[in-house]
Amino acid sequence: QVQLVESGGGLVQAGGSLRLSCAASGRTFSNYAMGWFRRAPGKEREFVGGISWSDGSTEYADSAKGRFTISRDNAKNTVYLQMNSLKPEDTAVYYCTAGTSVGAWHIWGQGTQVTVSS
Repeated sequence: QVQLVESGGGLVQAGGSLRLSCAASGRTFSNYAMGWFRRAPGKEREFVGGISWSDGSTEYADSAKGRFTISRDNAKNTVYLQMNSLKPEDTAVYYCTAGTSVGAWHIWGQGTQVTVSS
Protein backbone atom coordinates (compact mmCIF):
# COMPACT_ATOMS: atom_id res chain seq x y z
CA GLN A 1 0.00 0.00 0.00
CA VAL A 2 1.20 3.49 -0.82
CA GLN A 3 0.81 6.45 1.54
CA LEU A 4 0.94 9.99 0.19
CA VAL A 5 2.07 13.28 1.74
CA GLU A 6 1.72 16.55 -0.15
CA SER A 7 3.82 19.67 0.36
CA GLY A 8 4.62 22.93 -1.36
CA GLY A 9 1.34 24.76 -1.01
CA GLY A 10 1.15 28.35 0.08
CA LEU A 11 0.14 31.88 -0.82
CA VAL A 12 1.18 33.32 -4.16
CA GLN A 13 0.16 36.31 -6.23
CA ALA A 14 -1.71 35.92 -9.47
CA GLY A 15 0.70 35.17 -12.28
CA GLY A 16 3.11 33.43 -9.96
CA SER A 17 4.20 29.82 -9.73
CA LEU A 18 4.23 27.04 -7.20
CA ARG A 19 5.49 23.48 -7.29
CA LEU A 20 3.64 20.91 -5.27
CA SER A 21 5.30 17.68 -4.25
CA CYS A 22 3.77 14.40 -3.25
CA ALA A 23 6.03 11.96 -1.46
CA ALA A 24 4.94 8.37 -1.49
CA SER A 25 5.94 5.63 0.88
CA GLY A 26 5.96 2.04 -0.21
CA ARG A 27 8.06 -0.04 -2.50
CA THR A 28 5.65 -0.19 -5.41
CA PHE A 29 5.35 3.53 -6.16
CA SER A 30 6.50 3.02 -9.73
CA ASN A 31 3.56 0.68 -10.35
CA TYR A 32 0.97 3.35 -9.59
CA ALA A 33 -0.53 6.02 -11.74
CA MET A 34 -0.38 9.34 -9.91
CA GLY A 35 -2.65 12.31 -10.08
CA TRP A 36 -3.71 15.61 -8.64
CA PHE A 37 -7.18 16.82 -7.75
CA ARG A 38 -8.32 20.02 -6.13
CA ARG A 39 -11.29 21.24 -4.17
CA ALA A 40 -12.11 24.93 -4.12
CA PRO A 41 -14.31 26.41 -1.40
CA GLY A 42 -17.93 25.53 -2.03
CA LYS A 43 -17.13 23.38 -5.05
CA GLU A 44 -16.81 19.73 -5.91
CA ARG A 45 -13.45 18.06 -6.06
CA GLU A 46 -12.11 18.21 -9.59
CA PHE A 47 -9.43 16.42 -11.55
CA VAL A 48 -6.34 18.47 -12.35
CA GLY A 49 -4.07 15.99 -14.05
CA GLY A 50 -2.55 12.52 -13.97
CA ILE A 51 0.52 10.61 -15.05
CA SER A 52 0.67 6.94 -15.91
CA TRP A 53 3.06 4.52 -14.30
CA SER A 54 3.95 2.67 -17.48
CA ASP A 55 5.05 5.28 -20.00
CA GLY A 56 4.78 8.54 -18.09
CA SER A 57 2.02 9.82 -20.33
CA THR A 58 0.02 12.66 -18.88
CA GLU A 59 -3.42 14.10 -19.16
CA TYR A 60 -4.83 17.34 -17.83
CA ALA A 61 -8.07 19.09 -17.16
CA ASP A 62 -8.77 21.91 -19.57
CA SER A 63 -8.22 24.39 -16.74
CA ALA A 64 -4.67 23.08 -16.28
CA LYS A 65 -3.53 22.63 -19.86
CA GLY A 66 -0.69 24.90 -20.82
CA ARG A 67 -0.11 26.09 -17.26
CA PHE A 68 0.38 22.99 -15.11
CA THR A 69 2.84 20.15 -15.58
CA ILE A 70 2.89 16.81 -13.80
CA SER A 71 6.09 14.85 -13.51
CA ARG A 72 7.32 11.96 -11.45
CA ASP A 73 10.63 10.75 -10.11
CA ASN A 74 10.31 7.06 -9.38
CA ALA A 75 13.75 6.97 -7.77
CA LYS A 76 12.57 9.52 -5.20
CA ASN A 77 9.02 8.14 -4.94
CA THR A 78 7.76 11.63 -5.67
CA VAL A 79 5.31 13.22 -8.06
CA TYR A 80 5.26 16.94 -8.77
CA LEU A 81 2.75 19.46 -9.95
CA GLN A 82 4.37 22.54 -11.42
CA MET A 83 1.82 25.35 -11.58
CA ASN A 84 2.56 28.47 -13.57
CA SER A 85 0.53 31.56 -14.41
CA LEU A 86 -1.62 30.97 -11.37
CA LYS A 87 -5.03 32.59 -11.16
CA PRO A 88 -7.23 33.36 -8.15
CA GLU A 89 -9.59 30.63 -9.36
CA ASP A 90 -6.80 28.10 -8.80
CA THR A 91 -7.23 28.64 -5.07
CA ALA A 92 -8.06 25.26 -3.58
CA VAL A 93 -6.86 22.39 -1.49
CA TYR A 94 -4.78 20.19 -3.77
CA TYR A 95 -4.78 16.46 -3.25
CA CYS A 96 -2.36 13.88 -4.49
CA THR A 97 -3.80 10.54 -5.48
CA ALA A 98 -2.60 7.15 -6.66
CA GLY A 99 -4.25 4.31 -8.46
CA THR A 100 -3.73 1.28 -10.61
CA SER A 101 -4.27 3.43 -13.68
CA VAL A 102 -5.17 7.01 -14.53
CA GLY A 103 -8.77 7.33 -13.46
CA ALA A 104 -8.73 4.40 -11.04
CA TRP A 105 -7.81 6.48 -8.02
CA HIS A 106 -8.07 4.89 -4.61
CA ILE A 107 -5.30 6.30 -2.42
CA TRP A 108 -5.39 9.91 -1.27
CA GLY A 109 -3.14 12.33 0.53
CA GLN A 110 -4.25 14.85 3.15
CA GLY A 111 -4.07 17.83 0.83
CA THR A 112 -2.15 21.08 0.71
CA GLN A 113 -3.67 24.54 0.51
CA VAL A 114 -2.90 26.79 -2.45
CA THR A 115 -4.10 30.37 -2.27
CA VAL A 116 -3.70 32.75 -5.19
CA SER A 117 -4.25 36.42 -4.42
CA SER A 118 -5.37 38.91 -7.05
